Amino acid sequence: MTDSINSDPAKATVSRDFSRRQFTRLAGLLGAGISFSQILPAAQARTPVSDEKSTNVIAYIDKNEYWTGPLPQAARVAQKTILSGNRYDPDHLHNDFLHTVSTVEHVPVEQILVWQGSMDPLIRSIAAFASPERGLVTVDPTFEVPWKVAKYLNIPVQRVPLTAAENYATSTKALLKANPKAGLYYVCSPNNPTGTSTPLQEIKWLLDNKPADAVVLVDEAYIHFTTNPSALALLQNRKDLIVLRTFSKLFGMAGLRVGLSFAHPELHQRMMRYDGEAATRLINVSALAGAKESLLLPDQIKKRRDNMTAVREAVEQHLQKRGIAFLPGSQANMIMVDWGRPAADVAAAFEKRGVVIGRNWPIWPNISRVTIGSAEEMALFNQQVDRIFKS
Repeated sequence: MTDSINSDPAKATVSRDFSRRQFTRLAGLLGAGISFSQILPAAQARTPVSDEKSTNVIAYIDKNEYWTGPLPQAARVAQKTILSGNRYDPDHLHNDFLHTVSTVEHVPVEQILVWQGSMDPLIRSIAAFASPERGLVTVDPTFEVPWKVAKYLNIPVQRVPLTAAENYATSTKALLKANPKAGLYYVCSPNNPTGTSTPLQEIKWLLDNKPADAVVLVDEAYIHFTTNPSALALLQNRKDLIVLRTFSKLFGMAGLRVGLSFAHPELHQRMMRYDGEAATRLINVSALAGAKESLLLPDQIKKRRDNMTAVREAVEQHLQKRGIAFLPGSQANMIMVDWGRPAADVAAAFEKRGVVIGRNWPIWPNISRVTIGSAEEMALFNQQVDRIFKS
């Protein structure tokens, strides 16, 4: 690990504190108010309309939502817990949930916080550990929210392009080279939108070679779609690593908003300095009960992972037969398809035929992210591929 950029922790903290004006802007983000909706439009999902007469859309495969709802047993537990919704914390559910996570993930309970989704701790991490003086580094493309939050808070961002030479996976050496004095290094693994994973040795190398007071944030929103080891294996008692999780993907709970952060208590304290513990204590008890039950169903988790993988591989085989390129190596519920023409035009053609596919990133204007839906939805996708790309 390299020397700290600022050897005085007090001065380091002061340098990262925000002005009153910046604090007001941050409050707008954390309060999910007008500011949030303005800078995070990509996070707003296209919601299926229940009245079929009002839309011709049959399949929404655009926002990496799981194609069905919570695991059935988890849903039943969540529904039952609604009857205890008159209590803030029935049967000490909050603490019980944290201890369940601790047991399942083998992480001390004092290093775990639960949130309303993983967006809140992600935003807080950028505000707490990056600054106008100590920027943010990510790959490109990746989840755009860190970029937009950083821009909103006047934090410089270095984006490192993913390349075929690296199999479209994150090179942490390239991250460090892009800004050796950054405050925060963001690694999404598996990455959104490529689905490619970052090996643990890459993350460990970054932890060992970055500035001593810089923080590495590993976003594992899609970790349950792969059998690769988690960055939690590196956590131990480190004070420079944060790992985020969500129940929005494989667990089918995107609208129920449950997320996790794993970090040393000192890092969590810095993330919560803006509003205390309010954001981590007031969690919907029904969602919390469903999330807890989900963690206790490893066979069902494996079944969902295996089903998604089989469907994704079938789609990839179909694209190969049609001679349509896609980025290799996805280990999540998405693929990046290279249409060889402007992705926006292709997306419009799909939507006219009842299929909403995902967006493209500016760095790759001809490539769309396609979420892996149900077997039936992806059969429809394949059908429309054949119609749009006639031989």
